[in-house]
Amino acid sequence: MQVDFYQLSRDPVEQVLPAIAGRILGMGERLLVVAREPERLERISAGLWAGPPESFLAHGRAGEGGESVQPVLLAQDCPSVDLTANGARHVALADGLWREEALGFERAFYFFDAETVEGARASWRDLAKRDGVTPRFWRQEGRKWVQGP
Repeated sequence: MQVDFYQLSRDPVEQVLPAIAGRILGMGERLLVVAREPERLERISAGLWAGPPESFLAHGRAGEGGESVQPVLLAQDCPSVDLTANGARHVALADGLWREEALGFERAFYFFDAETVEGARASWRDLAKRDGVTPRFWRQEGRKWVQGP
């Protein structure tokens, strides 16, 4: 299981997540996006709509119906992978909070910023000790993402 830690230092999650969601969908996979605050989910939804029509990423919100057909599903809670309404095997934790349920997914994207960095560090230390978990760290360098310490 791979956990990609994304340190948001320049751009907010709603600007970063669409590119990652696009790659997941391009692989024929589905994505669950989790954030506790409805306002953050609304900003993420707007980010998924942004751009030219060919870059629109179809998505829906948990609780609004039709969840099973949504390639990207936005939710406030992270269910276990077998209970994910859209069948996603990839999860994006978009509010800087780690959730143990994410370990049941094939891959997790954990976004954090300056306000949630301490929690991310604690999660990194914990996950690095676990068998079968590969944490990777990504940071913004200009307009690019680079892997590293």
